[in-house]
Amino acid sequence: MNGTRTRTRTRTLTRSRTRTRFRSRSRSRSRTRTLDETRGTPPSTDRTPEGTSDGAADRIPDGAPDRTSDRAPDRAPDRTSAPTPDRTPDRTSAPTRDRTSDRTPDRTPLTPPHPDTWPSRAWRGPSAAVLLLCTAAAAASAGLHGADLGRGPVPELAARYAHVEAELEITADPRLTRPRITGDHTAPTAVLIEADLVRVTAPDGAVTRTRSPVLAVADAPTARSGAPRGSPWLSLLPSTRVRVEGGLAPPLLDGDPVAAVLRVGHGETPRVVGAPSGPQRLAGDLRAGLRAATDGLPADARALLPGLVVGDTARVTPELHEAFRATDLLHLMAVSGANFTILLALLIGPPGTAHLAERRGLAPRVGLSLRTTALCGGALTLGFVVVCRPEPSVLRAASCGLIALLAVATGRRRSLIPALATAVLLLVLYDPWLARSYGFLLSVLATGALLTLAPRWSAALHRRGVPGRVAEALGAAAAAQAVCAPVVAVLAARVSLVAVPCNLLAEVAVAPATVLGFAALAAAPVAMPVAKFLAWCASWPTGWIVGIARTGASMPGGGVDWPGGWRGGVLLAAGTAVLVVVGRRVLKSAWISGACVVLLLLVVVQPAPLARIVTGWPPPGWRLVMCDVGQGDALVLAAGAGAGIVVDAGPDPVLVDRCLRSLGVTRIPLVLLTHFHADHVAGLAGVLRGRSVGAIETTDFDEPADQVRFVRGLAAARGIPLVRAGAGERRRSGPLDWQVLWPPPRPAPAPDGPNDASVTLLVRVGGLTMLLLGDLEPAAQRALLRTEAGARLPPVDVLKVAHHGSAYQDPELLRRVAPRLALISVGTDNPYGHPAPRTVAALRSRGAQVLRTDRDGAIAVVGGGRGADGGGGEGLEVAHIGP
Repeated sequence: MNGTRTRTRTRTLTRSRTRTRFRSRSRSRSRTRTLDETRGTPPSTDRTPEGTSDGAADRIPDGAPDRTSDRAPDRAPDRTSAPTPDRTPDRTSAPTRDRTSDRTPDRTPLTPPHPDTWPSRAWRGPSAAVLLLCTAAAAASAGLHGADLGRGPVPELAARYAHVEAELEITADPRLTRPRITGDHTAPTAVLIEADLVRVTAPDGAVTRTRSPVLAVADAPTARSGAPRGSPWLSLLPSTRVRVEGGLAPPLLDGDPVAAVLRVGHGETPRVVGAPSGPQRLAGDLRAGLRAATDGLPADARALLPGLVVGDTARVTPELHEAFRATDLLHLMAVSGANFTILLALLIGPPGTAHLAERRGLAPRVGLSLRTTALCGGALTLGFVVVCRPEPSVLRAASCGLIALLAVATGRRRSLIPALATAVLLLVLYDPWLARSYGFLLSVLATGALLTLAPRWSAALHRRGVPGRVAEALGAAAAAQAVCAPVVAVLAARVSLVAVPCNLLAEVAVAPATVLGFAALAAAPVAMPVAKFLAWCASWPTGWIVGIARTGASMPGGGVDWPGGWRGGVLLAAGTAVLVVVGRRVLKSAWISGACVVLLLLVVVQPAPLARIVTGWPPPGWRLVMCDVGQGDALVLAAGAGAGIVVDAGPDPVLVDRCLRSLGVTRIPLVLLTHFHADHVAGLAGVLRGRSVGAIETTDFDEPADQVRFVRGLAAARGIPLVRAGAGERRRSGPLDWQVLWPPPRPAPAPDGPNDASVTLLVRVGGLTMLLLGDLEPAAQRALLRTEAGARLPPVDVLKVAHHGSAYQDPELLRRVAPRLALISVGTDNPYGHPAPRTVAALRSRGAQVLRTDRDGAIAVVGGGRGADGGGGEGLEVAHIGP
């Protein structure tokens, strides 16, 4: 009976494993002979009699793998093939029918295979061939693309800086350069147009048809708040042909993917000679409809929603862009693979069920077959790329989606890692310049992390008691941040400590904002009221995302400086690896994990009472603080508990906001802007954020015009009154008392420029006397001394040195005021040489202590002044933090 069971089980295993035995029969037979010859025992040809059991077949579980061929020749003898005493030899060892190799017991220890029997050996040749083929194809593609840049007359004309007439075919949406603060002004905003130069007329009249990629640069007119608006270049769609005149120049870097830069003449407008294609017109109408649907939304939602849905960031302000950059949320402004994943999931359902009969999504609900679903998904992918433009992240997501849809159409199971690898390979072969794109690199790294690390980390968190959905979100955010942070550090020389929590909190709003935004996009051409309603619904999750970005960017410890370049990236990658290893041990203890979370919160938030204990900042009883805002001015005068008078706002809203938060200032009776240069007013949005402001006082000289419009626009948007400062004005706020010394009231002669119109203050508080000169030049300083108030100027305790300590100072003014402490607000490694060594030497020669923000960081003045008689008085104390 036992033999019958054994024989039946053996037959069953044989039938279920025919293919495996067929493939391994010859190798197993050869293997048996080798082992027998090694033992000196001839191969056995006898069979086990019926009714006996070899003991091995009874212990073989169903589906056991074939392990006999994996044994090394020098291992113990194979008992299943050796003759057994008092038993007929095992027939399974017969050379014509070797079944033993298919039925090795699971308890047999696994040993490393002999090199000659490695299964991977068969793949070495094909793998190496595929690798060489891909390398050769990539090299050939890169060579062909590189040859395109040197082909035709364009490179030669660019080398001669020739003025030409060019016919361009637009290849991407025109975009605006980000406003940059350069010294005391904002760099002019320009329109950048990527195009193919298809026809060029040289200075000698020769006309040549060619196709060379160029970058055209055109001036952009400014409008309210200094933002470009109304430029005819911004309305051009891809595939449009235009004719312009301009000067050709070589590209800035040798590795740029353009043959030349075309600088369009000032005031030159494009002459359209070829209309855009039908799909591009449709995409342009859809994008314009979405912008129209968002016109009535709050400013932040109006700016972000088009960027979140179709990558249109024309309305995003520099301050909002900086907030998203500081929190590593920039991927939400540019269309990413997440947007396409959400849309594709609506069609085919979750990835794990897309190829099954019980799949979900809209496709099975309307009765679409797998192949029809794949065709619809392909059309959706094509439309997504056309509407959202072929950005690197869009191309990567679309390629992966098409490969996945092909798997759905053929009924095969999808494997996303090979799909990602195939997509990357095909895209780099098609456009080798993507291999140099940091955006493409970050997109691929983030996607790879979500497919490999995120599931493992989520499972590990779930095993440690974290709820499933929370574990998935936390694992995904941490994995993407871990692999992308080193690359971000290479570019920004900074590491964000709030990136993971901000991405986690923003993630809950991305899907509803994306779905509602695309619904508004689709409804706008046919039903604008419906589109406006959908856009209004989308503004709620969009506003949540903006709030997360602004809050995270305003945290005092939201980021830490890090070495830039690839050395810093490698260092951060090594540190991340160490942190992951240590984190696996830390997560085993709930108490240690909780303590780490609390510690991180304290480092990021830095509550004022705790920060004062740890860092001593701000010092108790501070009277004046000069914030470290780079190459600009921002001062705060204490006006009571939680209140301060702000004099100038600096060039960066994030830095001045952080400074005010560290001081605990929540109420500002007055913001005084000494003049309208960008390094004094561009950070005004950071001053106003989250604080009650009584009024904004400015000089009466309204230049530069773009910054005047910027200040007036912010004041009007927040309902803050604007007032003018004039000489003779006196004000009080809490313990503060100040007098305006300059500029003189009208009809005084017009100043030579904005610097000479700077509002100058004489401030008294707590026995201290402080003179704040703004950016007065020597001529205005001498004129100030000739006024009645200037003639009575007393020696002061603190002097805010004019114009960042430049060499242009009036020696008589410095002698008259004889400061005990001279403060200079200046940026590190600024290109202007501020402060001038001559100015610093002149101040120190008169007994002044000179402090500067580029070396000393933020500076706080504490203590008493000279006294009523101008004598020594109480000691003057100074504290600083940073730089």
